[in-house]
Amino acid sequence: MKIAVLGCGRWGSFHAWYAQRIGHQVMLWGRKGSHHLADLQATRKNEYLTLPDTVELTDDLAKAVAFAEIVIISISAQKLREFCQQLKELPHLQQKRFVLCMKGLEIGTGKRLTTIMAEELGTEVRTAVWVGPGHVQDFVREIPNCMVIAAKEMQLTKELVAAFASPLIRFYYGEDLLGTEIGAAAKNVMGLAAGMLDGLNYSSLKGALMARGTRELSRLIEKMGGDKMTVYGLSHLGDYEATLFSPFSHNRCFGEDFIRGRSFAKLAEGVYTVEALMDIAREYQLELPICATVYAIIHEHKEPQEELLKLFLRDNKAELE
Repeated sequence: MKIAVLGCGRWGSFHAWYAQRIGHQVMLWGRKGSHHLADLQATRKNEYLTLPDTVELTDDLAKAVAFAEIVIISISAQKLREFCQQLKELPHLQQKRFVLCMKGLEIGTGKRLTTIMAEELGTEVRTAVWVGPGHVQDFVREIPNCMVIAAKEMQLTKELVAAFASPLIRFYYGEDLLGTEIGAAAKNVMGLAAGMLDGLNYSSLKGALMARGTRELSRLIEKMGGDKMTVYGLSHLGDYEATLFSPFSHNRCFGEDFIRGRSFAKLAEGVYTVEALMDIAREYQLELPICATVYAIIHEHKEPQEELLKLFLRDNKAELE
C-alpha cells in the first residue's frame, strides 16, 4: 500500500521506517524549513534510525497526501487543528484513511483529536488512532511490543490492523475510541507525576501512582460515556512502563527535570494535557486528585513536595470508590 507520514520528528520518522520495513511504499513529509527534514535529506539519518533510500522525502503536503491510501499524522497534538486548516484545502480526503499517531487533548476546549479531525475535515473523513507502549529506541533494536488501533467504526480498525501488523508490533482492536484517546492522553500526565516523584527521590511511590492514577482516569472515562475498563488496557496502563519508568520517556524526564530545576528544550505534551483534563473535570464535576496536583505544581507554581505528599494525607476511603 501507499503510506504518507506527515511529520518527520522522532515518531514520524519511525512510522515511515516501520511502514517501509513491512513492505509498504512510503513518502515522509516535513514542513518547509524543518531541521528534521533537512537532516534526513542530507544523511538519511537522525539520532534514532536510518531511513532506506526507498522512503521518499518531501516538503510538498499536497503531493504527500495525493500519493497515499493511508495518511499517518505524527505532529504536536496542539498543532492539529491548525494543520487541518491546511489539509482541508486538498482534494479527495474522503478517499483516504487517516491515522493519528500522537496523544493529547486540545487546551481551551478539552476536545479529543478525532473530534478535531471531524470538526475541521468533516465527519465523512475516516480517522483512527494508533497508541500504546513502545519507544523508538527499542523498536529499532528489534524489541517487539503490543499496541492498539481504535476508530469509531470497527471495519476501519480492522483494515488498519491488517495493514500494519507484523512480528515487531502486535496490534489489538480498540473497541472504545473515547476511552482510548482519553487514556492515552492522560498517561502523559501520570508520566509527569512519576518524574516528579523521581526528582524528589520518592520513586517507590510510583506503584501507588500507577494504581490510583488508573482508577482516577477510569472514573473520568465512565463519566464521559466511555468504558471504564479501557484505561486498564494498552492505551493507558499498558503504556505505564514506557512512561513512568523509562529513561526515554519525555514526560517522565520533564517531570524530574522540573523538580530538580534543570532546563528543558520544550514542554512535554502532558503539560498541555493536564490543563485540558482540569477543564473536563470541571465540566463533568469530577475530582481528579493526581491530575489536580500536577496542575497545581506546574501551572500554579505550588511547592512540589508539599502538594505530592497531600495525596497521601487524603481521607480514608474504599479503594474502588
